[in-house]
Amino acid sequence: MSSDSPTSAFVAFVGAGPGDAGLLTLRGAELLGRADAVVLDQEAFEPLLKHCKEGVEVVHGDFVRRAKAGQLVVRLCEGDPMLFSSITEEVAACTAAEVDFEIVPGVPPATAVLTYAGIPPASDVPEFRIVDAAQEQDWASHAACPGTLVIYNGIEQAVAIGKALISHGKPDATPVAVSGAGTTTEQYTVATTLARLQPDLKHAGFTEPALMVVGEAVGLRDQLSWFETKPLFGWRVLVPRTKEQAAGLSEQLRSYGAVPEEVPTISVEPPRTPQQMDRAIKGLVTGRYEWVAFTSANAVKAVREKFEEYGLDARAFAGLKVAAVGDATSQALVEFGVKPDLLPTGEQSSEGLVAEWPPYDSMLDPINRVLLPRADISTDTLVAGLTELGWECDDVTAYRTVRAAPPPAPIREAIKGGGFDAVLFTSSSTVRNLVGIAGKPHNVTVIAVIGPQTAKTAEEFGLRVDVMADKPSASALAAALAEYGRKQRQAALEAGDIPRRPSQNRRGARRRTK
Repeated sequence: MSSDSPTSAFVAFVGAGPGDAGLLTLRGAELLGRADAVVLDQEAFEPLLKHCKEGVEVVHGDFVRRAKAGQLVVRLCEGDPMLFSSITEEVAACTAAEVDFEIVPGVPPATAVLTYAGIPPASDVPEFRIVDAAQEQDWASHAACPGTLVIYNGIEQAVAIGKALISHGKPDATPVAVSGAGTTTEQYTVATTLARLQPDLKHAGFTEPALMVVGEAVGLRDQLSWFETKPLFGWRVLVPRTKEQAAGLSEQLRSYGAVPEEVPTISVEPPRTPQQMDRAIKGLVTGRYEWVAFTSANAVKAVREKFEEYGLDARAFAGLKVAAVGDATSQALVEFGVKPDLLPTGEQSSEGLVAEWPPYDSMLDPINRVLLPRADISTDTLVAGLTELGWECDDVTAYRTVRAAPPPAPIREAIKGGGFDAVLFTSSSTVRNLVGIAGKPHNVTVIAVIGPQTAKTAEEFGLRVDVMADKPSASALAAALAEYGRKQRQAALEAGDIPRRPSQNRRGARRRTK
């Protein structure tokens, strides 16, 4: 059935791919977006539901009846529906019921897992052979395979398969790799030889799904490995921010191989009494101020929302000078249509802003007032500094930061028990609030902070600061953590050790020997 297929009353068998939700095909995503119901028989497929429209039904049973009733049903299948994932009986049921169907190929583990493990599936070899160990096999024939042999469903028999290949003439020094949880951040690969399969797999703890790869291509893994060598590969990183702020940071962490977990520690809410902000916006429009200084993206958002409430836009800033602290604040202003006139060139903080703020000059400045729309818990550093320079400040509460509810018990236990590899603190309030709602992070957890003030607060709570951003932005903080992870990994390799995540160093953590 082509892409101009009807919008309802048919079943699409969609290959979900090997595990990485990003490997879903465009056609698969398109059909999920139109689906009335999705047949989901594996939890691993749940991230793919983000492509679905609101109100889609997630079902586990009779999808033929639903299609017959006029629904468009997507049946998610592991890997590729036509490769070791037979859908023959289900397709036959559609045919018998006179229900139209479509089969959408998926990226098969046989190629994707190898690629993610740094093993070229078919490079300079005459043959690429895929076999299913769950079915009876002629290992004598496979031992003669002159290229790459990929074995599905063979983890429980891996040692016996290795012995069978050797007994049928495969050299015992032939490279072999076993990779589990392929293409996900849990992927783990052991590269060895047929002769050493037994000792090297003994403590590896592999379970299905896993692939076994035999052939000289395994030897190229040291050169081509790109996924499992990411600087934060498999690191579980706690991101204690507001939900709105966490998205971009989490995406950046994923690019480094991390598994971010967003735990809101603060909730941003309007001021209890809005009159102060109302007067400030009126004063801004009527020319009461010479400057407006923004110290957070939340302050920009609060002012923008007030503008929209009154039917104003960025043109109301005409004739005003605007100052901002930090990349995120500056970006929020630019998105609003306002280009900041003053950004600290050095330390991105209130102190850094004061250091570059011009003193009030009655000859140059017709007005000596500065509007500071800020959080209810802001410090007086900026007000004191500007007052000393001759300016009058209207320090206005633009928003309140309220401590969030405690996270679920498993998250709290992971924080205190060393289940997280790192935690990112983007402000002093995130330190105070996280400790307040969930307890102190375990001492194996890497503590990364956005700047000196946040570091000071963390140390006051008895936390060891391991990483500090070179400038106060969430992006710089994530990059600094990635660099820390890269150095830790490099040091382990140079010492001849297997790189380990911080959480694997706590007492009782499962150890992998290879």
